[in-house]
Amino acid sequence: MINKIKNLFNNNPDLICKKINSNYFIIYFESLCSPDKINEYITKPILINNNISAPHTLDINFNEVVNYLTNGFVIVIYKNNKLYASEVKKDLSRGINTPDSEPSVNGPKDSFTESIELNLGLIKRRIKHKDLKIINKSIGKYTNTFIDILYLDELADKKIVNKIINDIDNIRELEVLDSGNLSNYLQKNNKYNFPTIILSERPDEVSNSLVDGKIIILVDNSPYALVLPSFFVDYINPITDKYLKPFQNNFIKLIRYICLIITLVEPAYYIATINYNQETIPTSLLNNFIEQRKGVPFPSIFEAILMLIIYELLRESDSRFPSKYGSTISILGALILGEAAVKAGIVSPIMIITIAISYIASLVFNDPDFNNEIRIYRFLFLISAAMLGLYGIFLIFLFMIINLCSHSSFGKSYTTPLSPFNIKYFKKYIWRNK
Repeated sequence: MINKIKNLFNNNPDLICKKINSNYFIIYFESLCSPDKINEYITKPILINNNISAPHTLDINFNEVVNYLTNGFVIVIYKNNKLYASEVKKDLSRGINTPDSEPSVNGPKDSFTESIELNLGLIKRRIKHKDLKIINKSIGKYTNTFIDILYLDELADKKIVNKIINDIDNIRELEVLDSGNLSNYLQKNNKYNFPTIILSERPDEVSNSLVDGKIIILVDNSPYALVLPSFFVDYINPITDKYLKPFQNNFIKLIRYICLIITLVEPAYYIATINYNQETIPTSLLNNFIEQRKGVPFPSIFEAILMLIIYELLRESDSRFPSKYGSTISILGALILGEAAVKAGIVSPIMIITIAISYIASLVFNDPDFNNEIRIYRFLFLISAAMLGLYGIFLIFLFMIINLCSHSSFGKSYTTPLSPFNIKYFKKYIWRNK
């Protein structure tokens, strides 16, 4: 029996095989198991009482050895024919930290970690009800990644739950290392670019989504939970808004919608008014624009695209660079490049201001997938405005509305709660009255 298990793991130097006494052998991975726990719960009890006192010990067969060994269990062999698995995992996860990508001034300060058991505990601290259902799955021939599907039985849509379970069952061989991998697969049939799954690191947001009837997926080794289905308003109104008073909350929501319009349309509106629709702005302001553009050899559309590309490069470098230096370098780069471009006569000062305001407005939204879609539409608005003026902006806006109305999120309309109208969801995420 011992040799058969050894042969399963050739070239694994951290596989430890140890004889305890004439009846007991133990086999475990040194990199996954805690030696202190092994000594306290297995070695000492066997030597003293000829028994195992580990709190989680299972009677297993040979076909289950690989699964338990690779998940931090010690395999105890009794008289070379009886197999037991005792959980003595080494603590390989980091401690609970504050949220990085979803900060909140007034909300809880805990966030998910890479341990699926710890993440599940953070949710159960908040949802203390028998209707919280948990379905365990594992994915990957080589990774064997554990997945938990959570939902509240009375509130969740069973059709969506069953669809998710079927989708995951169909990808048993897919190697999933992170929740982002699973999110991409579950959205593979999404014909549109707007995301339908939120990746959240906040246990309070996830718990609140469960109460809203949504489904949560936890992936082992990932500090982000998947929240689905998600709608357009979810990316504009984060769950942290509920920690504010209703009037303050509604005011901030209004600011965000204004920011959405600014980041999408402002550069395009400037191009349209300069090239086609000069009558829409005061004459004195138009004269100022003309004065600033004197000496610039390039058309305004070239200026706008050039500056947008530079800002996108700065954004990408900021996200890839270490956090201690990223923001400083991007701000310094924007100031130096902007000033140098104006002095060199490549772009006008008003173009720098226009693109900077559009860029700042986009920082209100922190979901990467949603922000990427905003980038695409910003360029579409810009090119259409350069070709057709304000009429082009209207056409792209109409195209965007049709796109959103045609979009569905796991069988539900992406424009919920506006279409179809849902008064409960509307009061909670668009306009609070209490």
